[in-house]
Amino acid sequence: QLQASGGGLVQAGGSLRLSCAASERTISTYGMGWFRQAPGKEREFVVGINWNGRSTNFADSVKGRFTISRDNAKNTVYLQMNNLKSEDTAVYYCAVSRDSRWYQDTGAYGYWGQGTLVTVSS
Repeated sequence: QLQASGGGLVQAGGSLRLSCAASERTISTYGMGWFRQAPGKEREFVVGINWNGRSTNFADSVKGRFTISRDNAKNTVYLQMNNLKSEDTAVYYCAVSRDSRWYQDTGAYGYWGQGTLVTVSS
């Protein structure tokens, strides 16, 4: 199971740190992704990270504001979100890739967390 946490209500310009912890299976050899889904919109790619953290990819909308990291010893991936904007409001999901790489396509991810809600007030 994947447990995403750290969401909440924050003012525009603020920061949040999301965590995605895996239990019952290791994610240390898998790429990971964060996606988000705003009300009435499709789920979209936010950021991906490969198995060892040396390769990452960010959606243009979050570049320079979000960072991703992972601690394979803790079986956890983190998403640091800074300078949040109202358009970042969404449910954020973490997911495990089908292999060691990240992908922008949701279909490349086989395991999903339950999501954590991020609300940014303007």
